[in-house]
Amino acid sequence: MPSSKPAASDAPVETLSPGEARAEHERIGEVIAEADRLYYQDDAPTLTDADYDALRRRYEALEAAFPALKSADSLTERVGAAPSSKFGKVTRAVPMLSLSNAFSDEEVAEFVGRVRRFLGLDADAPVAMTAEPKIDGLSCSLRYENGRLAVAATRGDGTVGEDVTANIRTIGEVPQALKGAPDVLEVRGEVYLSHEDFRRINARQEEKGLPLFANPRNAAAGSLRQLDPEITRQRPLRFFAYTWGEIAPARPRDTQSGMVAWFKELGFPVNPLTVVCHSAEELLAHYRMIGERRATLGYDIDGVVYKVDDLALQARLGFVSRSPRWAIAHKFAAEKATTILDNIDIQVGRTGALTPVAKLRPVTVGGVVVSNATLHNEDYIKGIGTDGARFREHDIRIGDTVVVQRAGDVIPQVLDVVPEKRPADARPYSFPTSCPACGSPAVREEGEAVRRCTGGFACPAQAVERLRHVVSRRVLDIEGLGAERLPFFFEDEDLRIREPADIFTLAKRDAENLKKLKDKEGFGALSAKNLFEAIENSRTVALDRVIAALGIRHVGETTARVLARAYGTWTAFHDAAVKLADGDEEARHELDSLDQIGDAVIDALANFFREPRNRAMVERLVAELHVQEVEKPKADTPVAGKTVVFTGSLEKMTRDEAKAMAERLGAKVAGSVSKKTDYVVAGPGAGSKLDKARDLGVIVMTEDEWFELVK
Repeated sequence: MPSSKPAASDAPVETLSPGEARAEHERIGEVIAEADRLYYQDDAPTLTDADYDALRRRYEALEAAFPALKSADSLTERVGAAPSSKFGKVTRAVPMLSLSNAFSDEEVAEFVGRVRRFLGLDADAPVAMTAEPKIDGLSCSLRYENGRLAVAATRGDGTVGEDVTANIRTIGEVPQALKGAPDVLEVRGEVYLSHEDFRRINARQEEKGLPLFANPRNAAAGSLRQLDPEITRQRPLRFFAYTWGEIAPARPRDTQSGMVAWFKELGFPVNPLTVVCHSAEELLAHYRMIGERRATLGYDIDGVVYKVDDLALQARLGFVSRSPRWAIAHKFAAEKATTILDNIDIQVGRTGALTPVAKLRPVTVGGVVVSNATLHNEDYIKGIGTDGARFREHDIRIGDTVVVQRAGDVIPQVLDVVPEKRPADARPYSFPTSCPACGSPAVREEGEAVRRCTGGFACPAQAVERLRHVVSRRVLDIEGLGAERLPFFFEDEDLRIREPADIFTLAKRDAENLKKLKDKEGFGALSAKNLFEAIENSRTVALDRVIAALGIRHVGETTARVLARAYGTWTAFHDAAVKLADGDEEARHELDSLDQIGDAVIDALANFFREPRNRAMVERLVAELHVQEVEKPKADTPVAGKTVVFTGSLEKMTRDEAKAMAERLGAKVAGSVSKKTDYVVAGPGAGSKLDKARDLGVIVMTEDEWFELVK
């Protein structure tokens, strides 16, 4: 999944000194270059589109304010990234260039105005422009010679691409031969996957125990760039044609729209949502229409591309840097999208919480295909907030068009309803009062927003969800025992897993069982062997992960780390928890004295360990593990008990190293500056956090000063 946005200065560009601007320009340039390499060569993006675009805009703003920063090596002069060495190289006669981006209506109006001014037209003179969906796939050029497909290449760096001819030939929508084509014709377009085909490919990946693709663009790129064309053939790639490169002896049409229509006559798929507009207002109206239909298209788009229609005018407008003056891409907001709510399911969590989940028409939000999103609780569906007041005019109904938001790694959520698109048959949702998994009453306690199943361990949904939590990446991290496989093991009579300890006895029970795992449907000798090895590798585990694995209410990863650091060993933590459950006031006072531990956590620990079945389950699990001790934070250091914030680019240690070091020394590491902050350690490029620290009078120091303080 794409990572969080790298730090860039928050300071306005015009306030920077030449030295500060150069340092930031170099730093951002390195991040963008690496992101380009990962995106274009490895099909493994690490930045969201929004973060990448923001860095690009900052980079360009620096060059605009400080022209000396721009050189022949500037990223604004490049397109894409160098082609991979895995493929042969194809050099184009006409380079494939990138488009400039617009992110607002005002920028689109300014683009149209620039075109008019450059051509010497009146401010209100009509200028015909095409508007077409911007397909989120892999750009590719197809060269035909004497009517037959001769060579196909990826974008690469614009001039030199990768030879993927054999793989392109496996795409059914790409013509192998053309009737009535000129001697040389290079057609350019986008290779992509539909949402449904993407879902099927990932289902096959999961069945085989292979990594899942993050989104259709990655899947399409990975499929097209296979060394074995037979693998590509198994993946139903598609193609839209929208532009061209070299044509000889002559181009047959004199408009952009005419050329696209000609492509269709030759047998190429072209996008039916391509239209001709005559003003900025018409372009924006088409943009909004496409945005509203985005969820129903069945494939990913990330904006709309506008191009001057008259090819003679395109030639007059020419190019600037790496982009044509006659075209621009109007990008959608990367983290929000609209789609249709098909249904609402109830998910029963490991603590019995009934969470409504929106089942959506698949839509890409922030680089990830979203088909499920949280609806939080029954009040949220009604539009009622935690204070009991209405925060949304309309309730959420099945059949509604809804706005979905995703931020970083946060679970996608339904933000709002588009009321004017509500169909007549949209159904209000009635929240269940009994558990859909076991039928037990689902009770909502006074003062709580969540309704919970009262079935406890008797509820199969809770048991499976608790197991999913145990094997998840942030807890015991058992690869190969994912969410899809656990229900099988829970139900299987021969090799059942009903509690965490059963995971670690699986291999032994399999060896003794005539009905082996390798013989079960969906498994084999290799997958069974890999699973047993993954389980064995997970036996040695950090104390905080063991505590988190217990699934105690209010005890998540952060609280588990606090408890682990406080007690150091499993025995010390276990004994304290048992004493607490037995009513020992000293044990309660000891917990109450810990930072970040309050009554809710203490009561949850007491209730959990007071239950004999829970104690027995825990004993069986720990007997199977090698629990690593945790070094207790030091209490006699200059920063013990202090709150520290790290900001800017650290040069002598990574951010994770800095955080771990501070915590070992007894400090608390915070992500934001407040009145409670004691120290801010600021490296180059520190921005708003540094400014806030100075405003609040917080002590600010360099890395060297930090090391001097804690040595």
